[in-house]
Amino acid sequence: ERSMEPMREFMLKQTREKDLALFVKMSDMERPRNFADIPNYVLIPSFVISELKTAFQIGFIIFVPFLVIDMIVASALMSMGMMMLPPMMISLPFKILLFVLVDGWNLVVQSLILSFH
Repeated sequence: ERSMEPMREFMLKQTREKDLALFVKMSDMERPRNFADIPNYVLIPSFVISELKTAFQIGFIIFVPFLVIDMIVASALMSMGMMMLPPMMISLPFKILLFVLVDGWNLVVQSLILSFH
């Protein structure tokens, strides 16, 4: 139980109150008076849901520029009459180039680390 305390503190800092409220409501328990009253069977799924939401947000932020590149390449190929050439074959190098030019790994790792502070 002593080893769970640092984990609980970390999870409580990273968990959204809305997610905690959802699992408190689903477990049919009374509203906790303080964070120490929240049981682990409520805290852990709340933490997982919060982290999944953050992961989807980061994924969406990464996905949108790549989608724009796909649309630009597809419209350029269509305007040149190259309908049989798959746009993915042309856009992949541009996506990799964009990711490298904006230092993508640095940005992803930095945003992940900053989300825990």
